[in-house]
Amino acid sequence: QVQLVESGGGLVQPGGSLRLSCAASGVIFGSNVMGWYRQAPGKERELVATTTSGGTTNYADFVKGRFTISRTGFKNTVLQMNSLESDDTAVYYCYINWRGSQYWGQGTQVTVSS
Repeated sequence: QVQLVESGGGLVQPGGSLRLSCAASGVIFGSNVMGWYRQAPGKERELVATTTSGGTTNYADFVKGRFTISRTGFKNTVLQMNSLESDDTAVYYCYINWRGSQYWGQGTQVTVSS
């Protein structure tokens, strides 16, 4: 059973930074893709950033230059978020895609407000 646990959300002022972490547990071997989605109230879930186990990254246009996704291990990923804006307020979900199956974390709330 694959499980993911996110941490690092919270309240931050506009222009501030937050660092989200995600750790997957369970039997995972071979290539995989980890990443982050977010969902704001009343909006659909949208892709934020992804990283392959080989280190290739991809970003949504709205976070380019502000967010950085990285791997801290084969089953761990970090999302560094800088220059946060009120529109970044959302629940952020970590996922891992492995062997055609996608697993999700429970989500962590990020609120950007003065």
